[in-house]
Amino acid sequence: MVLYVAMLGLVTACTTPPEGVTPVTPFDVTRYAGKWFEVARLDHSFERGLTDVSASYRLQPDGSVEVINRGFATDKGVWKQADGKALFIGDANRASLKVSFFGPFYGGYHVIALDQQGYRWSMVIGPNRDYLWILARDRQLPTLVREQLVAQARQLGVAVDKLVWVEQSRPDA
Repeated sequence: MVLYVAMLGLVTACTTPPEGVTPVTPFDVTRYAGKWFEVARLDHSFERGLTDVSASYRLQPDGSVEVINRGFATDKGVWKQADGKALFIGDANRASLKVSFFGPFYGGYHVIALDQQGYRWSMVIGPNRDYLWILARDRQLPTLVREQLVAQARQLGVAVDKLVWVEQSRPDA
């Protein structure tokens, strides 16, 4: 998800959620920490051709979040990795962060749907409706959850017909 999401910052320099979109509250970053698999995304050049994409989050002592994004570049046959840092935008109880992989450039990272009970799946939107990721703790989502998330994204005005369903078949290297 968000492999090279800093490109958002380079392109938009915007960290606020799109109008009419509300980040999840309450949000517990310690429960959100760990590894997530990218189930679906809106395609962008910084992730094009990548399969087996994952993101790992780890809370840091200063309150920031370490971000490690990985994906397999099928054209080159190699793993790509981007290391970044996320900071809360306001209250840490609200799932609205800004993420940077390149110095002072940040892109919005807003969790807009979350399995509040188990933290097993989430949906993230960037600074506008052109950036969307569906994430899960497992490599695939149950069909019903997948359909509900797509319906929610559609209601928010996201072009769900352009979602790329990410292949998750390679073992981690």
